[in-house]
Amino acid sequence: MGWSIAEVARTSGVTSRTLRHYDAIGLLPPAWVADNGWRYYEHEQLLRLQQILLLRELGLGLDAVAAILEQQSRHTTVEVLRQHRDWLVAEQERLARLVHTVDRTITDIEKGGEMAPDTMFQGFEHNPYEAEARERWGDDAVDASHERIKALSADDAEKARTGYGRVHDGLAPLLAEGVPASDERVQELVDLHFQVISLFWTPNAEAYRGLGQMYVDDERFRQNIGQGNDALVTYLRDAMAIYADGKL
Repeated sequence: MGWSIAEVARTSGVTSRTLRHYDAIGLLPPAWVADNGWRYYEHEQLLRLQQILLLRELGLGLDAVAAILEQQSRHTTVEVLRQHRDWLVAEQERLARLVHTVDRTITDIEKGGEMAPDTMFQGFEHNPYEAEARERWGDDAVDASHERIKALSADDAEKARTGYGRVHDGLAPLLAEGVPASDERVQELVDLHFQVISLFWTPNAEAYRGLGQMYVDDERFRQNIGQGNDALVTYLRDAMAIYADGKL
């Protein structure tokens, strides 16, 4: 059974123009194209579209989405969907806690009461690294970084949101192929990494090399970046050092 592009657009909420763009960049080709030029999609393409939308919800750019889908088999697709489901459930639970906190605040205000401090902030997320950053680099540097974030353009905000994922996802297949850290393709990804870093603060060569070493030394960063692949984190560190020596 096939669905026309108009039917897919109507049921998915993705515009026909976006679907045609996904086809043009090779992200979501239709199952077939009729003689009149109409695109038709089958169940396999609908599943792929669902994955694309899930990955976009997680903040990944189209390049990163394409790289992830390229590496997936049918088995790993199920595993990725399970990971996405776990993230969505966790986010759902967090939002439910926020709703509960706001509801209690409204009720207390209407009744003229006051919420206990330990219940006023349930469900709010905080940057776990902020206190450490303030201790290491000082309040002025952290506050200045926050101000830079507020002033980001739409394009820079998108880069900040998806840039790191694009770098990590792009480096993984290059590492698997044995491409050296000095290769132009690797260095292009590191240049993107440096651009994202520079949205928040602009490191010199020494600081950028030190940041790469911290990725390796700090278990939190090593796990977040490598997701269990420590070689990827070391690869990024080495590439950052080469970039610092040659460009900074």
